[in-house]
Amino acid sequence: MDRMINTIRNYSWGSTTAIAELTGVEPDGAPQAEQWMGAHPTAPSIVRRRGASRPLDQVIEEEPAAELGEHVLRRFGPRLPFLLKLLAAEAPLSLQVHPDLAGAAAGHKRENAQGVPLDAPHRNYPDSNHKPEMIVALGPFEGLCGFRTPSDCAGLLSALNVDLLDQHCATLRSAPEETALRQVFSAFLAEGPSLVDAITRAVAREARRSGPYQAAFDSYYSIAKAHPGDPGLLPALMLNHFRLAPGEGLFLGAGIPHAYIRGLGVEVMAASDNVLRCGLTSKHVDSQELLRVIAFSAAPVHALRPTATATGEEVFATPVDDFRLSVLRPGRHGGAVKLDAFAPQILLCTAGAVSVTGPEGELPLPVGSSVYAPAGEQVTVTGRGTVYRATVDVSFP
Repeated sequence: MDRMINTIRNYSWGSTTAIAELTGVEPDGAPQAEQWMGAHPTAPSIVRRRGASRPLDQVIEEEPAAELGEHVLRRFGPRLPFLLKLLAAEAPLSLQVHPDLAGAAAGHKRENAQGVPLDAPHRNYPDSNHKPEMIVALGPFEGLCGFRTPSDCAGLLSALNVDLLDQHCATLRSAPEETALRQVFSAFLAEGPSLVDAITRAVAREARRSGPYQAAFDSYYSIAKAHPGDPGLLPALMLNHFRLAPGEGLFLGAGIPHAYIRGLGVEVMAASDNVLRCGLTSKHVDSQELLRVIAFSAAPVHALRPTATATGEEVFATPVDDFRLSVLRPGRHGGAVKLDAFAPQILLCTAGAVSVTGPEGELPLPVGSSVYAPAGEQVTVTGRGTVYRATVDVSFP
C-alpha cells in the first residue's frame, strides 16, 4: 500500500480554488481542472517501491501479475484499467462523445494504417479502448447529457422564438425519433455564425425570464459566454440539462453526447484518451465520425445513488467491469470497513479523518489524499469520514 503523489492538470475550464480547498493546498492562481490518480502514461501517480519513488505505470509494467492480480491481468492485460480523478469545472467543458469498444478498436486500427501520428491534433483514436465514465458530485454539479426527446427539443427551440429554427422544429415534430435527432444534429453541425449569434441573443433573453426551460437557458447562456461564437452551442440545445446533488452519480456510456458545465466531483473512467468532440472547443471536430458514433435516441438522465452492501461499502452499479466505484463511510455505524484484495484499488478521502491499515502498517489519509493498494493486499479503513474506492469489478460476467 502506497501513498500517492498525483498530478494536477491545468485546463482553462478548471477552478482556481476547488481542488486546492479540498486538498488543503494553497491556490496558485492557475485553473486546476483535474487531479489524476492512477497509471495513465500521460500523468501517472508516483508511489514508493523498494525505497524509491516510481511512476505507477512503470511499477505495474515490471510486475503486472503481482500488482494487478491474475484475474485483472487476463481480462485487461498488463495495465491498470481505470483512472480516478477529482474534477473541478468552473466553466463549461467541450461537448463530446466516446466510442464503444469495437468502434475504438476499429478506429485505432484504421488510423494506424493511414499513418496518422498518435499525437496528431486530428487523431480521433489514440488507443483501442472504450471510455465509459462516471461522475459523482461532491457539491452541486451541473451539465448536459443525452438527447432530449424530439418533442421536448422542439419545445425548447420554439421557446427561443428564432425563425431560423422553425424548419428544425417541424422535423423534430414529424420525423421518427432517430431520423429527427440525426437530421437536426447534422444540420446544426453545419450551421454558420448567423444562427449561432441569433441563438446567443435568444438564450440571453430567455435566461432572464421564468418558464419551463429557464434553468437550461441560463446554462446555455453560460456556455455561450464561455465559448463565444462556437457552433457547438447549437447541438448543445438538444441535450438534457441536469443537476446532481452531492453524492449523486451519472454514468456515461458509449455514444452519449455530454458536457459538464460547473461543479466539483469524483470521476472514474476506463483508461483511454478516445474523445470525439462536437463543439465548445478549439480542438478538432470530425463531423463525419461523430455521426457514426453518436447514439441518436432520447436518453433521459438517471441520477445514480449507491447501494449499501453487507461489508459497509455503498456501490454505484454500472454496466462495465473496467471500474467499480463505491463509497466508504467508516465510523458511521461505529465500525471499520474491511476491503477485499481481489484487484488493485485506489482510495480517496473527501471528508473527515480516516486511516488505512494494510500488511505493512497504518497510514493516515487526510482529506484530498489517496493511497494505492495492489491486488492481494487486504486493507481496512477506520476513523470517521468519507472515502471513495475505485477498483475493478471482478464479479462482472
